[in-house]
Amino acid sequence: MTSAPQQQVAAERTATIRALNDAFRRNPTAGRAVITPAVCALPHDQRLALLRAVVAFTAFDAGNDPYNEHDFGAIEQDGANYFWKIDYYDHDYDMGSPDPANAHITRRVLTIMRADEY
Repeated sequence: MTSAPQQQVAAERTATIRALNDAFRRNPTAGRAVITPAVCALPHDQRLALLRAVVAFTAFDAGNDPYNEHDFGAIEQDGANYFWKIDYYDHDYDMGSPDPANAHITRRVLTIMRADEY
């Protein structure tokens, strides 16, 4: 059984991760952004519209955000489904981050892909 102080610490950690993810998603130049071949093949205006949709995304729910960290989303655009995902890496982008709540040791990577590329 988890104690109330442990639950509070976990809630604060989740809130920190969520805030860092939201800030990064709204400004992907603060880390690395990657697009898959299907997204790269889109005309420039469609890629730009997709990026704008990711930046503006707010449709988080239990289905796409079960841990309330705002690290994943699904978008429908021009009849196609797309996913975006934030992953956490160490400073060198070699391994996963030991603590995604710590901005000093974590680098974020935003991947945008067509759903069938997942």
